[in-house]
Amino acid sequence: MAAKKLYESFSKELIEEVHRWGSMKQTGVSLKYMMEFGSKPTPRNLLISSQFLHKELPMRIARRVIDLQTLPYGLSLKPAVLKVRDWYLDSFRDLRSFPDIKDENDELEFTKMINLVKVRHNNVVPMMALGVQQLKKDLHPKIDYKDLDEIHQFLDRFYMSRIGIRMLIGQHVALHDPNPPPDCVGYIHTKMSPLEVARDASEDARSICLREYGSAPKVNIYGDPNFTFLYVPTHLHLMVFELVKNSLRAVEERFVDSDKVPPPVRIIVADGLEDVTIKISDEGGGIPRSGLPKIFTYLYSTARNPLDEHSDLDTIDLATVSTLAGYGYGLPISRLYARYFGGDLQIISMEGYGTDAYLHLSRLGDSQEPLP
Repeated sequence: MAAKKLYESFSKELIEEVHRWGSMKQTGVSLKYMMEFGSKPTPRNLLISSQFLHKELPMRIARRVIDLQTLPYGLSLKPAVLKVRDWYLDSFRDLRSFPDIKDENDELEFTKMINLVKVRHNNVVPMMALGVQQLKKDLHPKIDYKDLDEIHQFLDRFYMSRIGIRMLIGQHVALHDPNPPPDCVGYIHTKMSPLEVARDASEDARSICLREYGSAPKVNIYGDPNFTFLYVPTHLHLMVFELVKNSLRAVEERFVDSDKVPPPVRIIVADGLEDVTIKISDEGGGIPRSGLPKIFTYLYSTARNPLDEHSDLDTIDLATVSTLAGYGYGLPISRLYARYFGGDLQIISMEGYGTDAYLHLSRLGDSQEPLP
């Protein structure tokens, strides 16, 4: 059925082209290179950048289309997954039908077009989550999550690739800003204060906690307020927000019937030579050891997806769907964001006490992006 639907709405030539581009070799870029190249956004550099993306993006998108067509357990046939695959095919077609970029006008038109591609893919995460939800309903409840490894690996590859595509497009588009904020090169901040980002992200997480529970534990942040390093603030904000949100929820639920003042969540920022490490500690009761393998999976969230099976996929207002809150993808996706620039995320738990999350960010900025 999926194959039939595919051939009905897209030409055979397009499908063949997808397979041809999907087998080409992708080119990874490092944070350092993006920064150095973007620090001089001359018309010539922007032209070179757009010519690179004109060739690179179709390869990355084609790989995802091929992946989306070959998922196990019938996941490829779920309406939400077909919808995502159509978005990717539309974007592949837009990129391949765009003529060669020869001058400044072409470059500006191309930049407008790839920005629209980025907007088209804004809601891929909740839509894929809905597809997985549709699959879970059909699966035998006795299927162990270990048997679904193939789907986990696919989603890791898929979301890692999405982070890369959005970073490349976002960076290129942002370089066109005639008045960039000080110390910013596109998405990259050359003097980012991790304390400041952690403070903003914690406040955002606390406001969600206040809305849900009517109160929120304090968040105390420790570290050198003058310390800065080169990173992408939006990525760090997203990761810290997710981790703090989980900690606040755990503390709030543990102390809901207690007369004691809930203990604060603690954030410690340490600047090492290789890594900047951010530790987020809570006293929310921890996670049993048997539950730890599940926290990085996409199939075992207890949280509610803002989309549900009854949503009309064509009319739903996805603008109201927040990017990560609400369907339990926060931890696995945060770990991908950390790994994208050579870092990592580890969770260590003491059942009966609390949880420590260690977010490692590479200071060197010279690791190539992973290319699934």
